Amino acid sequence: MEALILYYDDTYPSVKEQKAFEKNIFNKTHRTDSEIALLEGLTVVYKSSIDLYFYVIGSSYENELMLMAVLNCLFDSLSQMLRKNVEKRALLENMEGLFLAVDEIVDGGVILESDPQQVVHRVALRGEDVPLTEQTVSQVYLFFLQSPSGFEFFWNFPSLPIGP
Repeated sequence: MEALILYYDDTYPSVKEQKAFEKNIFNKTHRTDSEIALLEGLTVVYKSSIDLYFYVIGSSYENELMLMAVLNCLFDSLSQMLRKNVEKRALLENMEGLFLAVDEIVDGGVILESDPQQVVHRVALRGEDVPLTEQTVSQVYLFFLQSPSGFEFFWNFPSLPIGP
């Protein structure tokens, strides 16, 4: 089981405690059809998609509907960003989009946004603001192809010797 967990407090301060908690939560939830669980005094809402599990966890005092709104916002945002292909491989190839979406939804454990349309829009804007030096090769190439200035961009690979 691989996990990407963002902790916003020190309920589980050591990595060992975090891994034990993650294993416990997965064991309790991966075979059930429900969407909510109580575990170790925490409220857990979750959703699965093909080979992924998404969890939002709050204290037992948190409103389950608010936690579910955050979970649905994250899932729906990712679904739009990944063109309804929410599976492990697609998500791993678009990790930066996942992190940007989480940053738009939650900041330091405080809910900022629950509308997936707004999240997707803001992620797209933030993606456009990345300087060329920090973009991937394909992003830079697309930028120059779509550039209205007519600037042409060519790849120049050094000649490689042929043979021994």
